[in-house]
Amino acid sequence: MVFLTAKQLFEELLSYYGPQNWWPGVGFEIAVGAILTQNTSWKNVEIALENLRNIDLLNPENIVACEIDLLKNMIKPSGFFNQKSQYLKNFSKFWINNSNPSRDELLQIKGIGEETADSILLYLLNKPEFVVDAYTVRISNRIGLGKSDSKQYWKEFFEKALDKDIHLFNEYHALLVIHGKEKCNKKNPNCKECFLNRKCEYGKKQNYLL
Repeated sequence: MVFLTAKQLFEELLSYYGPQNWWPGVGFEIAVGAILTQNTSWKNVEIALENLRNIDLLNPENIVACEIDLLKNMIKPSGFFNQKSQYLKNFSKFWINNSNPSRDELLQIKGIGEETADSILLYLLNKPEFVVDAYTVRISNRIGLGKSDSKQYWKEFFEKALDKDIHLFNEYHALLVIHGKEKCNKKNPNCKECFLNRKCEYGKKQNYLL
């Protein structure tokens, strides 16, 4: 049984939370943020980005030229700084010679996974790639859109169900993130106070809704 369609879920989320206007940052900084936000919170990424901004390390040429230890120190707040410093160098070297890559080209860069690649394509290059993260998978399964833990499954699902519209994809991803944080978190979803509880497969199963 489907409680909401993909389009209806977007309308419900937009009505409740309002426009989110993602992604924070402009230009090449968006790509750096997409890499740094892997396995950490955006709050930590903001600190790392400010560190990079203060010493003019938010452009690919300067990242490539930067001593690796300095780069590690600047991005330390984002966690996994040993790996991410190398990821930033890998990406920057690539970007200098190819600032309009395809998804497949991005995925060939060490440190650029599907979620990161799609974020760069959508938010930096304005290409209609639906970004799927853990929030998307969790909410989609709970709400009753389908049953799968595969990010690729949900990417194909949303891109088929929705018009290929950059603004729509942008807003939808942001709305799923905020809903996942505020109402539908992993361990303790706040179904009782969720505005979707009577339109959600998971919410309908909770005892207080009997």
